[in-house]
Amino acid sequence: MRSNPSDYEMVAPGSLQAIVSLLAKEPGAWLPIAGGTDVMVQYAAGKLPARKLVNIWNLPELRRIEAAAGEIRIGAGCTYTDLRRHDFVGHEFPLLATAARWTGGIANQNRGTIGGNIVNASPAADSLPALLVYEADLILVSVRGERRVPYVAFHTGYKKTLLAPDELIRDVCLPRRFTGYVSHARKVGARNAQAISKVCIAALGLLRNGLVEDVRIALGSVAPVPLRLRETERVLRGRSIDSDLLLSARKAATSEVYPIDDIRSTARYRAAVAGNLVVEFLSRLSSEQMAFSRKEVSDTLARWNLLSTDDAISAILSCCGSRAWAQGVVARRPIADIDALLAASNETWRSLKPSDWMEAFQSHPQVGESRAQQSPPAQSVAWSTQEQRQVANADAAVKAALADANRQYEQRFNRTFVVCASGKSAQEILGILLRRLNNDAETELHEAAEQQGQITEIRLKKWLQR
Repeated sequence: MRSNPSDYEMVAPGSLQAIVSLLAKEPGAWLPIAGGTDVMVQYAAGKLPARKLVNIWNLPELRRIEAAAGEIRIGAGCTYTDLRRHDFVGHEFPLLATAARWTGGIANQNRGTIGGNIVNASPAADSLPALLVYEADLILVSVRGERRVPYVAFHTGYKKTLLAPDELIRDVCLPRRFTGYVSHARKVGARNAQAISKVCIAALGLLRNGLVEDVRIALGSVAPVPLRLRETERVLRGRSIDSDLLLSARKAATSEVYPIDDIRSTARYRAAVAGNLVVEFLSRLSSEQMAFSRKEVSDTLARWNLLSTDDAISAILSCCGSRAWAQGVVARRPIADIDALLAASNETWRSLKPSDWMEAFQSHPQVGESRAQQSPPAQSVAWSTQEQRQVANADAAVKAALADANRQYEQRFNRTFVVCASGKSAQEILGILLRRLNNDAETELHEAAEQQGQITEIRLKKWLQR
C-alpha cells in the first residue's frame, strides 16, 4: 500500500539551531531526514510511521570535514560521495572510504549520509564496522548543549541507540593515530556492489618484531548491532601469526558472533564466513608486514642514523621543506624501521607551528609549474616533477584552468597550493583545487598541512629505497 502525501508534514527550518529548537518543543514528534535514502523506501512501501518530517539536508554545520592535530571531524550530513572523494579520509581512514564506495550506487552515495547510516542503526550497514575499529566518538547536540559519546556504546540493541528524542548527531570524530597499521575490509554479499552485506569486516593490525602489537576487528550482519570482536583481539595480541593462532582466531571469532537466519543468509553460514574473514585478515597482515620487515632497517636508514645532526637534517629536507620538521625527526634518532620513521615524521609535523608549515609549502612549485618560491634541494625538484607527471601531459585547456585556479588560490590564501599529486590526473587535481578555494583560511591551512604530510610520507619511503 503506497503512502498518501497529504498524510505527511515536512518543514525545513534552515539552521541547526532552529531544528534542535523544534525537536525540543515536541520531543519524538519530528523525524529529521537528510538524504532520505531509507525514509523514501519506507514511504514508497507505505511503512513510514513518522508523519512529521524536518529537513536537515545540506546544513553547513553538518557538511564539514575538518582535520586537527589529534583528530578529524566529519559532519553527520556528509555524504558517501564526500567521504570517498576526500583526501584526508582516503589517506588516513581508508576503511571508511572503502565502505563509502560499497554503499549503494552513485545516486545513493550522492544523497546518503554518514549520520543517517549511524542513526538508522542497521547491523548490516557497511560504514559502521569501520567506525568501531577507528574508535570513533559522536558529538550529539540539542538545545541543552552538546555531549560526546563513544561510538562503541551508541547502539544499545537492534535499531536502538543512545540518541535522545531532541538530539541530532553533529560530528563523527576519528582519532589520528593509526599510521603504520595494515587495514583490511571485505564485504560478502549477493553482489560486489549495491547489495546488503551478508557479513562485512573492517580490521586494523600492527605487527612489531613478528608479534601482534595491536589489532582491531569489527563485523557487520552478525549480531543485533555492529560488533567489535574484543575477545578475538585479546587472543591475538602479543602472539606471532602461525597456523595455531589462525585456528584459535577462527574459533574465537565464531564464538563471539550471534547471527540470525533471514532472507539474505543463514546464521550458520554467517558464523563460518566471520571466521574465514578474520583468518583472511590475519594472513594479509602477516604477509604485508613480512614484506616491510625485509626493508625495515635499510642501508639508507642505517647510514643516516650515524650522520652528524646537520648532515642528517640535510639528508631528509628533500622529503619536507621545513627545517623545524627535519630537526624534530633527527632528534628522535636512532630510528629502527620504516614504521618508526613515519610515526616520528607525523608526530613531529603535527606539533609544528603554522609558520613551520608555511616553510614546507614554499618548497613546492605550483601545480603545473617547475619553480618553487624558495630553492629546494635537487631531489625535491626531481620528485615534484615525477609527482606532477600527469599534469605535464594534460591538454592545454586543463593546464589553463589550473593556472587560473592557482592564481585565484594565491590571491585568496597568499601561498602556493599544496596537494599530494602522486597518482592523480590533472582533472582530479583541478577538481580538488576548485573545491578547496571554498575553504575558510583555517580549514585550508590544515588541509594543506595534511596534504604536505601525505607528500612527506611518500617521499620518505622513496628516500629509504635510494
